[in-house]
Amino acid sequence: MRFLRTASIFLLFGPLFVCGPAQAQAPVEPISRASGEPTAAQDPSLALREILAAACSESARDFGSFFTPENEKVFQRLSPVTRVALMKRFVLLDEPGVPRLLTNPSGRPLVRCETASITAEMQLGVADVRENLAFIPLEARPLGDSAGVGARRVTIGLVRQGGGWKLLSVGLLLLDLNALEQEWLQADLQDNEEDAIRTLVRLAAAVEKYRVMYSKLPESLAQLGSPESGPASAQFSALVSSDLAGGSSGDYSFRYVPVAAKDSGGITSFSLAATPLIYGKTGRRSFLLGSSGEIRGADHKGALAEPTDPRVDRPPDDTGHSRKD
Repeated sequence: MRFLRTASIFLLFGPLFVCGPAQAQAPVEPISRASGEPTAAQDPSLALREILAAACSESARDFGSFFTPENEKVFQRLSPVTRVALMKRFVLLDEPGVPRLLTNPSGRPLVRCETASITAEMQLGVADVRENLAFIPLEARPLGDSAGVGARRVTIGLVRQGGGWKLLSVGLLLLDLNALEQEWLQADLQDNEEDAIRTLVRLAAAVEKYRVMYSKLPESLAQLGSPESGPASAQFSALVSSDLAGGSSGDYSFRYVPVAAKDSGGITSFSLAATPLIYGKTGRRSFLLGSSGEIRGADHKGALAEPTDPRVDRPPDDTGHSRKD
């Protein structure tokens, strides 16, 4: 998820856990609440345990109920993908799991999140309660990591508000979803723009491959798509996806502009253009790639880029290497 890379406060947790061999673990007992024992509304540790359980099962309704009113409003308007990505950071797992509410041999509450590939265990420390504030040490580790080699530690802050305990901070940073929403939006725009540039590069490679195969340049993007039936041909060369051949991919639209020679009328060069599908929401900059391979781009409020726009470097490829024209 892109959000996982850009949401700064949750980098305090570190990368997500990956599947590894399980080892023997100290026995734990399921929590059984006796009549009269405190509830999550009264005990911040129990509240945090419920928060982690909701994050484990990726229950946006339950998880959102533990935000302050201001943050809850922002959480509800986040996209479902972003809400899930946020919950994943609390349990460090990339898939939903089944929560188990347990206690360790010393009686401290812990939460196990069991997925098909790995189980994470979250141990709660002793809460430091100061009037309407509580700060609880949290240690998360893959089940079986008895030495704590992969353990991640952070202090979670909660505030008593509206008759219950609500999420306040992660580590030393306040949990301000309104500010983070703007950060996530900007990060999504940047990711979309980088994807658009990569798509332009792939399109240019497909055009060049078409030229080699058929000794001419295509007349349109449609000729790079696949035929409805039968083998590939100059009319439908099956070099790109049907969506891209139709002029869109991801959050950008794409245009192929062939350039014909004045004397012969044959296509001798081309340019490729990319514009955001919804300006300001799916992207801001427009891009232009000429047959020379040089990429130009700028903010044109959704209109086409121009050859005089600033030069744009290609983003890192799948291997992490950045390329320049």
